[in-house]
Amino acid sequence: MKIKHISVFQIDLPLEHPYWLAGGRLKFEVLDATLVKIETDGGWIGWGEGTPWGHTYVPAHGPGIRAGIETMAPFLIGLDPRQVLDVERAMDLALPGHLYAKSPIDMACWDIAGQVAGLPIADLMGGGSRTPQPIASSVGAKTIEETRAVMERYRARGYIAHSVKIGGDVERDIGRIRDVEALRKPNEIVLYDVNRGWTRQQALRVMRATEDLSVMFEQPAESLDDIAALSGKHAAPVSVDESLVTLQDAARIARDGLAEVFGIKLNRVGGLTKAARMRDIALAHGIDMFVMATGGSVLADTEALHLAATIPDANCHAVWACQDMLTVDIAAGRGPRNIKGHLHLPEDPGLGVHPDEDVLGDPVATYR
Repeated sequence: MKIKHISVFQIDLPLEHPYWLAGGRLKFEVLDATLVKIETDGGWIGWGEGTPWGHTYVPAHGPGIRAGIETMAPFLIGLDPRQVLDVERAMDLALPGHLYAKSPIDMACWDIAGQVAGLPIADLMGGGSRTPQPIASSVGAKTIEETRAVMERYRARGYIAHSVKIGGDVERDIGRIRDVEALRKPNEIVLYDVNRGWTRQQALRVMRATEDLSVMFEQPAESLDDIAALSGKHAAPVSVDESLVTLQDAARIARDGLAEVFGIKLNRVGGLTKAARMRDIALAHGIDMFVMATGGSVLADTEALHLAATIPDANCHAVWACQDMLTVDIAAGRGPRNIKGHLHLPEDPGLGVHPDEDVLGDPVATYR
């Protein structure tokens, strides 16, 4: 079996509500999604998606994905998509770095491999838990009142896990955390996500001021060096997200004890193949996980669900899904959808969901 065609599609995915990060400094309203269709000489078709969270969140953007695929495509035509390690090495040789551009290719290859084997991707990777995974909301709001309103909107949809965005203002952040905790429901999972929005002194002030609440913080400072400098000066569990990009990052975090939780975003780390190694490092060191797409449609959410299903239930806190935040559905209600705040692993082979091509329109590029 060989890769015969690679088709690239672009579609804008508008958000239902404006979304704020970093204490209101960054605003997002539309996501630039890239969909990849890989066709083989045997008629098998796999789909992948790469949707960065805008252009200003991390070093990843939609046009960059499409430019990266253009660079890598000549090195991929003729390869067997089931040999995901060969495909990974070809991409890494053709284009060092730029992991976010490689993720949709990796995803489409896993989709084909699962279809050919007759197994969902999670099972093909070695073990797929059928325990429904809690969906973590993403609460990007500027004020305490807006945070309450967004959390109630998600609770009405059955969500029991929430990623509450904070950062940028010490007193406001302390007030927001205390307000959320005062209204927190029994058994809810709440992660306070700073998105690198604190300096070191701001991080220490907030983390120390809320120690009585035993809350968890994600990415409380800009870099791993900053998080290392804070280590031992506070009592809060830490999740690393934006600073978890490469396997070397994962190894350093585990070795130096910089975090108790990994936030694995599949598009950012380069897809399932690379993310699975991070999962194994986490499990070997007693580090729990949240698994997330960076953003995107039900295809990206489903990929994250497949990886989450390969993690023991006790070690995976939640998955983050973007589909409920969008006004466009590229798969007409198919694939894993919110059921009482949880996603259920699809039993179909491969990814388990493909887009409607008539919604995507014509490809913006095709490589043969």
